[in-house]
Amino acid sequence: MVASPEKIERVIETFHAAAEANVTKPERVGHVIHLTQEAGGEVMVTADLHGHRLNFLRILAECDLEANPLRHLILQEVCHGGPTYPESNACMSHTMLEDVARLIADFPGQVHFLLSNHELAELTDFPITKSKRMLNLSFRCGLQEMYGHRCEDVRDAMIEFLRSCPIGVHMQNGAFVCHSAPENLLQRPFDVSIFERPWTAADLAPGGDVFRLVWGRDFRAENGSEFARMVKSKVLIHGHEPCMAGYEVPNPHQVILDCSDDRGCFALLPLDQPLDQRMVIDHIRFLNDANPDE
Repeated sequence: MVASPEKIERVIETFHAAAEANVTKPERVGHVIHLTQEAGGEVMVTADLHGHRLNFLRILAECDLEANPLRHLILQEVCHGGPTYPESNACMSHTMLEDVARLIADFPGQVHFLLSNHELAELTDFPITKSKRMLNLSFRCGLQEMYGHRCEDVRDAMIEFLRSCPIGVHMQNGAFVCHSAPENLLQRPFDVSIFERPWTAADLAPGGDVFRLVWGRDFRAENGSEFARMVKSKVLIHGHEPCMAGYEVPNPHQVILDCSDDRGCFALLPLDQPLDQRMVIDHIRFLNDANPDE
């Protein structure tokens, strides 16, 4: 059943409000959120959800933004995956993206949604296939099923929101959070100015540096060390890579989190204490330990 006109307008307005909140945050410089030690509080770092509704609810319950006004929540990669519409088997993950936009509109100073490779794929119409299924097409069919003839209006607002999302969070006490890291940094230059300047179409296209940032899977120690040097941080925290144990530590510089299955986890990190890889690992908790009010 197509959503009511009133609901469609609310979704469009929410995407617009979230996009405005993204670009006007005082903590934002260019495309990076900067969180200082002086601000105090904590940062809850989560990773890929891919439409996993239960883990999303667990994250919200554990974070409890309203009761913790000094707590920041980092979310990433909700598109493509999870429940489908019964009749068409179209992807419903657009509803989680709408929920994320609503969170940002309601808690603009606390919620930070990082541009990830699946969101970039929606932004640029870059095709992704998994298990012989076109994920972008299934996602678009889900929008069509929910919004009917207003589908393109909703999608236009969604694209505005995605374009506004940051690509990193720099924690002044030693951590840099982004979806992944570029590959082959010692062999191929990486333009760090993408963190600050307006993007070109080439930056977002395959081979461009925004594309490389969110698609890279080079977890060699020397590559991680070089990227940590580039972003001036002691430890890098990523998503992107599925983790059978909920998280992985591929080298001395990086920690990978995964929230997309029953072993999903998060890291709840203080802003007022120096961070290194060991401390990040010590602050990892599993979402199965959280009990959302369903």
